[in-house]
Amino acid sequence: MQHIRPAQLADWLQRDVDERPLLLDVREPWEYARCHIAGAVLMPMHTLPARLHELPRERDIVVICHHGVRSFYAGRLLELNGFARVINLSGGVDAWAREVDPTMPTY
Repeated sequence: MQHIRPAQLADWLQRDVDERPLLLDVREPWEYARCHIAGAVLMPMHTLPARLHELPRERDIVVICHHGVRSFYAGRLLELNGFARVINLSGGVDAWAREVDPTMPTY
């Protein structure tokens, strides 16, 4: 699994409009409602095993959580199920708020 820092992801999202990754947010709905990266798809971690079929295998998938731990484990689950283009957002939305979007609420 690859890892990406928030500033690198922000640059990627601005630079490659046609090659954007799927932003997969594996937090709980209340966390997503509090704050999320624009365009992120919510799929709480506990629902992931039953919903793998909804995810594209041909795209890069950036997995997101609060600090980067749940997303790491979710990314490992994806890899164990044959997903090859998995990237973990190091530091999660908390780091995104600190490094990219200081207007984003934190918790």
